Amino acid sequence: MDRGELQRLSKDELIDLVLRLQRPEKTSRTSSKPPASDRKERRDKARPGGAKPGHEGKARAMSETFDRLVDHRPGQCPCCQAALSDDLPAETVSEHETVELPEIHPVVERHRRLSVRCPSCGTVVTAAAPNAARGTPFGPRLHAVATYLKTFQALSYERLQGAFADLFALTISQGGLTNMLRRSQIAFASERDRAIAALRRAKVVASDETGVRIEGSNAYQWVFRSTDAVIHRAASTRGAVVVHDLMDGHRPDVWCSDRYSAQQGHGEKHQTCLAHLARDVAYAEEASEDMLPSRLRLWLRRAFALADGIDTFAASTIAAKRRALERSLAEIFAASTGCDLARDRHQKFWRARDQLLTFAAYPGLVEPTNNACERALRPAVIQRKVTNGYRAMWAAKGEADVRTVVDTARLRPGTNTFQTILKTVSAWLLRPESPGGG
Repeated sequence: MDRGELQRLSKDELIDLVLRLQRPEKTSRTSSKPPASDRKERRDKARPGGAKPGHEGKARAMSETFDRLVDHRPGQCPCCQAALSDDLPAETVSEHETVELPEIHPVVERHRRLSVRCPSCGTVVTAAAPNAARGTPFGPRLHAVATYLKTFQALSYERLQGAFADLFALTISQGGLTNMLRRSQIAFASERDRAIAALRRAKVVASDETGVRIEGSNAYQWVFRSTDAVIHRAASTRGAVVVHDLMDGHRPDVWCSDRYSAQQGHGEKHQTCLAHLARDVAYAEEASEDMLPSRLRLWLRRAFALADGIDTFAASTIAAKRRALERSLAEIFAASTGCDLARDRHQKFWRARDQLLTFAAYPGLVEPTNNACERALRPAVIQRKVTNGYRAMWAAKGEADVRTVVDTARLRPGTNTFQTILKTVSAWLLRPESPGGG
């Protein structure tokens, strides 16, 4: 805005402009920005890191299993200089351990196809072509390592190529890595379909999305979550068509999401993410002198307290607390405000008034926030920042399938990400009819 445009503004417009410019910057506490984006204004006075006075120290836990046991016995008594034989009873005073990785190198198996002349008739007989001649030269574990490093450690093709060369002394071209990843991703299709089938049976579904670059254009990474499945999906659009295509007509009892319109109307009832509203309220309370944001913050605190203890409350207690929250919210709605920022938060709560306390009607089944979906999307955000997106749509969709299978498996305790990838890839590559199958 130049000087001439400012001169044409009315007095009220100038006042509004100045007030907007005076508003504080948004932080991770008052918006969806990640904590790493916060700037510490007074780093010189920030508390030093490390353990604080009085903190009880923690030691590394000993491994449950070990490969070799070495006993260290005293050989001589320092008092009388007598020899201490190995057959004397001993007590364990302390235990220590060293941990090391073995030298890793690829195991190369060379297959030779031989021909032999028959001594009876003179015919030259050639052995049938082995499976190694028909499929990929790379085994399932190599495929799994590439998939794990690319998908869950956010390595670019160049860094992945360097990792194989430096760690395993294995030279693979970027084209070879591309083919390996594409081949691996196909292995996750059947497990992905099972997860989608589970989602389409779910009574409670949550969803979220984030931006991503695919083939140089803006696109989106979606996530859908239920108690039995986590579905990732790459799409070129942020529209509701993504939801309709995935759910295939299924309408769960409750849908949980933020206030974005494309994520509305997909369930019989809806739970709005209270964490999103809490961040908006925190910013309004910081930037405005109006009391309405403070009243909304206190109301949200009571709602979160109900959610935290909902598993321990009796049904009558939950119903009473919900009615009290509804009455309190009605009083807040009846209040007037002259602040545009406070009015904006007032209108957000008003539009979502029927979606704020849905969780109270489904104790233990519906969360008041959509944080689980946000956490599931976080690795995709990191991948976007590190690699700047995907070269091709097949890569984005294939990686979404990998994340779907792994995140769904993670719903069960004790799941190992790499072992899940290895098991899935091995089951597909080792089939006789698959490329490289045996």
